[in-house]
Amino acid sequence: MITLLSPVLFVIIAIGSRFQSGRKIPQIIQSIRIASFVSVIIALTASLWVYYFGAFESPLIGIKEIGFSIRLDALSLLMLSMISILGAVIINFSFNYLDGDPRQGIFLGRLAATLASVQLLVISGNIGVLFISWVMTSMALHRLLLFYPERVRAQVAAKKKFVLARLGDVSLFLAFSFIYLEFGTGNLGEIFSSIQNAKSIAGSSVSLELSALFLALAAILKSALFPTHGWLVEVMETPTPVSALLHAGLLNAGPFLIIRMSFLMEASSIAPLVLMIMGGFTALFASIVYLTQPSVKTALGYSSIGHMGFSLMVCGLGVYSAAMLHLMAHSFYKAHSFLSSGSAIEALQGKKMIRIPKKVSLNSMIISFLLSSFTFLGIGLVWGVEFENELGLVVLSGIMVLGLAKLFNSAISMNWNPGLFLKAFLISFTVSMAFFGLERGVHFLLQNQIPVLTNPSAGKLMIGTVLLLLFGISIIIQMLSSNSHFSSYYRAWGVHFKNGLYANIWFDRLLDSLSIIQESSMETFPEQKDEKVKSEKESRLQEQWA
Repeated sequence: MITLLSPVLFVIIAIGSRFQSGRKIPQIIQSIRIASFVSVIIALTASLWVYYFGAFESPLIGIKEIGFSIRLDALSLLMLSMISILGAVIINFSFNYLDGDPRQGIFLGRLAATLASVQLLVISGNIGVLFISWVMTSMALHRLLLFYPERVRAQVAAKKKFVLARLGDVSLFLAFSFIYLEFGTGNLGEIFSSIQNAKSIAGSSVSLELSALFLALAAILKSALFPTHGWLVEVMETPTPVSALLHAGLLNAGPFLIIRMSFLMEASSIAPLVLMIMGGFTALFASIVYLTQPSVKTALGYSSIGHMGFSLMVCGLGVYSAAMLHLMAHSFYKAHSFLSSGSAIEALQGKKMIRIPKKVSLNSMIISFLLSSFTFLGIGLVWGVEFENELGLVVLSGIMVLGLAKLFNSAISMNWNPGLFLKAFLISFTVSMAFFGLERGVHFLLQNQIPVLTNPSAGKLMIGTVLLLLFGISIIIQMLSSNSHFSSYYRAWGVHFKNGLYANIWFDRLLDSLSIIQESSMETFPEQKDEKVKSEKESRLQEQWA
């Protein structure tokens, strides 16, 4: 139960920050610094405890099997350790980033509240506390997004995020309601055991199918998948630490929910297909839009959207160990990307960047695909991967091969340079070794917390094949685009993708988010506001006369 000390400390700091400001800010800084250090120590200590003594579940505090309990196992502690480490780094970054801001103490308090809710989410042992912490993460994030309430774009993003979060909350509530009706308990361990001990449940229970579908919907809404992704690329008005915490931590709540409830998802036949379709399309869409963005932070936003889509697609395939590996790798990578984005821009200032289009031939493309296939799949065989018995991993490997093929093509299509080719091969070799090695490591750690990897159903294979084909076409078009980089056709599509195929504009109109910008412009230009009031009065008079 000492693990609860970590979120409790952050909650105390969050409450205390509301009553301290000005000269007392150093006290808040010192308190949250100590809390972040203690959080890391607790996470590592709990991990050692579970390694030696096994998973732990606390007694339930509640009624009718619904209430508060925590669950410490390999999955929850991997997430807790990652969140604690990232939280300590982001907190330390915030000290200098907001130094001199009179509201720095308030910001640190809100940051502490957000970390507390995320930590409670990952160690939840009952659907009651899991739902409450899920809602708390959203509410805490909303306060961070509006830390500078005068920024109009932040208001627009927060409004859209708030609406989507409430829809996600309703979806999760319905999912948990069906789960409770099906199993008569909210204890996660008992739910997982019931599913494992009753294989006949799969495909025969309507409530189970509905619960899995609503879980998938909640994860989709939480992770900003297409077409609900617009708010994520508009939160750049918030302080950089918020962006880092959001992209490296809070977005992961969606994939984490699916991995945590993986036994239930595997017992469903429809929900995994939904995750594959939505996740796969979002990954493809965002990876293309990402390449057209001139702004560093906007590009990173679309990168996160693509990674979340990819993670949920992998969950749909049933390769949960790979999804967990991708989730953790993305978190550390994205936190570093946001926190170092300012330094990267400064390093590039003054440098003249010239893009030299490379002519790509059919032969170079074929050679690239062959080299990437031999490298990646060959290393997989060396690691003892039985591809014929792990078809879900085959689909995932195919996507990895496509990515490495683009790397090889970049080296081959230029004038022959042995050093550049060797560098491409070493990168591909390292990526392949890291993927299979770490995937096997994560699978070993989570072997009791996720279902055994089995061959996917015919529906999964069909959707996976289509997605693999679409990713392949996308990679080929990107390779050939160098031959026609300055064509009007290429530039026209570049404009459309730069605007995200205008999906965000449609979503703004649906939620009437643009009214916030219009009202702000009226305040900036009073004469426009007077004209609007005058026209509204004339309209009302005409209606009365009519």
